[in-house]
Amino acid sequence: MLDIQQPKYQWGQSVVALIDLVNDGSYPEMDADALLAANGTHGEIVQTGMHQESGTPVYLVEFPDGKVVGCLEDEIAPSENIPSPRLRGEG
Repeated sequence: MLDIQQPKYQWGQSVVALIDLVNDGSYPEMDADALLAANGTHGEIVQTGMHQESGTPVYLVEFPDGKVVGCLEDEIAPSENIPSPRLRGEG
């Protein structure tokens, strides 16, 4: 029996990328390993789903440039926990 992990995040929640998110083939018009969203980029969860084979939550996150990227929980965090680069004095 598959151990299904309950999602930590919700639709509409603001999140930030914790790592550089690169193309895994989801964007065939872009080069493999092209940067989709840089570490620290803020976005919004537009859909949540479940990877059927592993029972792992997957989040579709829309980033400011309009790209919608599939993310795992360890790749994102709630925005309220991590200030934007501008607030950290980086932008």
